[in-house]
Amino acid sequence: MKINKYKAHPWHGIEPGLHAPEEVTVFVEVVPTDTVKFEIDKESGFLIIDRPQKFSNVTPTLYGFIPQTYCGNLIAEYDAKKSKRPIGKGDGDPLDICVLCERTISGGDILLNAIPIGGIRMFDKGEADDKIIAVLKGDEVYASWSDIEQLPEGLINRIKHYFLTYKNLPGAEFPTIEIVNIFGKKEAHEVIKKCIIDYKLKFKSAKKNS
Repeated sequence: MKINKYKAHPWHGIEPGLHAPEEVTVFVEVVPTDTVKFEIDKESGFLIIDRPQKFSNVTPTLYGFIPQTYCGNLIAEYDAKKSKRPIGKGDGDPLDICVLCERTISGGDILLNAIPIGGIRMFDKGEADDKIIAVLKGDEVYASWSDIEQLPEGLINRIKHYFLTYKNLPGAEFPTIEIVNIFGKKEAHEVIKKCIIDYKLKFKSAKKNS
């Protein structure tokens, strides 16, 4: 058996999940207790400090991305069709995901399995930047929720508020984030599938040469 001596790159070296999009692998970057926003360094695969969280704005869920996904042309076209608005491109990052979990998890840089139940269609400076909403597989509380319509409105509002404000700077004249709509499980599956294809289209040449 061939054993890899080195830690896999969280974006490129880990599969999105054997049963994706119904169940996905998630790399967690940030947890609700973090007072700074961690983000994957795309070149090295290490977590780096992106910025301190603004004021009291901390993520209300586990927050990370689905490996081997990419927000590119396909997801931009899909979001443009769904929103009936022109979108030039995806944001060029892996697909973000929020994972609801009853238990306190003390830090990121971990993998977990999650069940997507919906998502937020979001534009960041006019680029597609969707957020999948999921529940931790096997969670005692949240695993009973199978679609986003089952979530309390207050919880959805907390998640929306985080993303509407997490990049805002004091005195900024115009916000850069816009939430277009909330979508359910079926559409979340489509978003994930298109981002997996976008990843393959973006990185297939690099894999062939590796």
